[in-house]
This record gives sequence, structure tokens and C-alpha cells, in this order.
Amino acid sequence: MITDLVEIRRLGEKKRGENEKLRQHMKRHEFVERRLRRIAEDIEDEIDCTVCANCCRHATVKLQERDVDPLARHLRLSRSKFLAQYAEQSEEEGLILKRTPEHGCVFLDGNLCSVYEARPATCVGFPHLVRGAGSLQSRMWQMVDRACYCPIVYNALEAFKVEVRFFEKSGAKR
Repeated sequence: MITDLVEIRRLGEKKRGENEKLRQHMKRHEFVERRLRRIAEDIEDEIDCTVCANCCRHATVKLQERDVDPLARHLRLSRSKFLAQYAEQSEEEGLILKRTPEHGCVFLDGNLCSVYEARPATCVGFPHLVRGAGSLQSRMWQMVDRACYCPIVYNALEAFKVEVRFFEKSGAKR
């Protein structure tokens, strides 16, 4: 299990093409999704996200309508004040939490979330290997980038390659 963030970044970038091929491989071959989710659960159980918090530093947090009121209440702000202080419109993603270039998510305090009890749904489900909308296969397009900063995703993709016999069936080199 690799957890060093520098190594995750280096290997994730190095294996970007291979991980894209894995995604295509999984589209063309049958696999037991329940087994892959179990592998991802086991890896999630082994990694303490509060040691890392890299997702909060690198990923944007898309806000769903149902996320706004609980966050505003948690911060004891009106909806409009919360939106003005902590959210912004992104051309690509819609409404997102504000970020700073140095620290990432505006609510990241060290390696902890200062609004953990009211955090947005996308944060609750991250990294979306075990939980998420649609099938795991439909979410795989996001995982190539996430494997460059999330130890859970990086290690899960490496385990998925073994489980779906990626190297045997695709002819890819290890």
C-alpha cells in the first residue's frame, strides 16, 4: 500500500495512460462490481484521510442545492451570506465552494474539515469508488486524475488491475 503523497503524484502521473486503458478495459470486459467495491472499501478502511486531506487541497467541491442550507445553518449564516462568503460560480462545474491556491478548500483547517458535520454530499462520498451516482464503471473517468492525488484511488486502481486481470487480458505491460 502506497501512501506517500509525492510517490502517489509521481506514480499516478506515470500511470495515467495505463489507468485510461484500465477504464476502457473495464468497459469492454465483464467484472463483478460488488467485488471491486469491496476491494475499495478495504483500502478505504486502511487509509486515514485526516492524515492526507489531499482531496481538499486538489479537488473542487461542487455544491448541490441540498448542501447549501445545512452548511449555512452550521455556520449560523443566512443562505445568501453563506453563498456570498463561501461559494462561487464555476463556468465548468456550476456552484462550488471557494478555494485558495495555498490551502485548497476554504473549510480545510490543517488536515481537518471545519464543517465536517455539515460537509457537502460530494465530500461525504469521496473518492466515489464505493459510493456514488451510477455504476463504478460510469465513475471511472474521474479516477484517472484522482489517482494522482488520492492514495485510496491510486491503490484501488492498482488492485482493480489485478482483479480484472488487466495485464493478462489487455496485453498491457506491468
